[in-house]
Amino acid sequence: MAIDFTLTPQQRELQLTSRKFAAEVLAEARAAEVLATPEQRFLATRPAYEAMVAAGYLRKCIPAPAGGENAGLTDMAILAEEFYSVNPSVTLTMLGSVLGLLPLLLGGTPDQCKRLLAPFLKTAGAPLAAFCSSEPGGSANAASPPPGEGVRTTARREGDNWIINGRKKWVSSATGWNRDGADLLTVVCRTDPAAPPEAAISIIAVERPATGLVFERAIDTLGHRAHLVPQFGLNDVAAPHHNLLGQQGGGLALTAAAFTGTAALVGIFGVALMRAAFAFALHFARTEKRGGVHPIIEHQAVGYALADAKTTIEAARTLSWRACHALDTQSPAAEELAVQAKIYGSEAAVRVITDLMRVVGIDSYDHEAPFGSLLQDALALPIFDGGNIGVRRRQLHMLFKRDDYSPLAASGAA
Repeated sequence: MAIDFTLTPQQRELQLTSRKFAAEVLAEARAAEVLATPEQRFLATRPAYEAMVAAGYLRKCIPAPAGGENAGLTDMAILAEEFYSVNPSVTLTMLGSVLGLLPLLLGGTPDQCKRLLAPFLKTAGAPLAAFCSSEPGGSANAASPPPGEGVRTTARREGDNWIINGRKKWVSSATGWNRDGADLLTVVCRTDPAAPPEAAISIIAVERPATGLVFERAIDTLGHRAHLVPQFGLNDVAAPHHNLLGQQGGGLALTAAAFTGTAALVGIFGVALMRAAFAFALHFARTEKRGGVHPIIEHQAVGYALADAKTTIEAARTLSWRACHALDTQSPAAEELAVQAKIYGSEAAVRVITDLMRVVGIDSYDHEAPFGSLLQDALALPIFDGGNIGVRRRQLHMLFKRDDYSPLAASGAA
């Protein structure tokens, strides 16, 4: 049978080395989350991020054909689970940079990749990339035709340059460590105001320093407290014409491909948070009597709650790994599985963490327990990287309506 979830020796080594690095380096960086402002918290994580880069973990997220060491999305999922279960903020900074690189990796020419990827292939420094898609006022209807606005950021040709104007929001690390911009911005913008949406929008790479990048504010998020998500403006930002990624007017398809590639990893984020919550709840149940005679794990209600939580964790991981494998092998079912993994893993995380808080009881409400921060991080998963309500509608619902859709495709039967 073609189903085998046994890790290869290389994957097992990646899992164990990532787990060790997370425990020794990323755990200490959680101290940044108590600082006063979002920018202070983000800047305090820079040493940990630099350590990740120096240890080669950013290279492990860039495909081997592009000069990196990544063998596929399944390997990224293994790494992401180990890191995210310990420090979601710093992990999201690294994987947000990978998202920023995806339009280049998916749509860039060999020359563009060689030139623009160079800082991210080194094992030194703290390079950042950012996928500038979301805008103030929302981007759920980026493809909306008139009278809808759709993408509002514009780029016009002036000689050999694109001149970009607009505003962006919720873009991981976009304004960089010191408001001077990420090393690379991949900007979704309207390049032909007269064309229909499917031909009007493009993605342009902007290299640092980007004159005209205007910091507005750092969003003080509920979770991911040491990860930077700014709101900023692009005022006559110039980029060379040859920094257009993919075909002019092909930006919507390239954006969809980039987010499909990360959807399965959001499912793994949910797994990582549930795993951390389960580990604490299991230890608590084994060791705490709560004034009774026996540890509370002896009670049926506690055992059942732990059993349901662990079952959900394994189901979410399996679905996410299946989605990653489908993307790695370019299966026709990849989009469906990736979106399902994102929806299931993210929504399960909120539910399971809350259920495990009931096992621990009132002590789960104390910040000395991990549940508060885990739940705050989990709340983002159903609403970022394409909100679950929107992806149900724009991906799964539309997929189900297609005449050629087969409900057995995702099972491998077609």
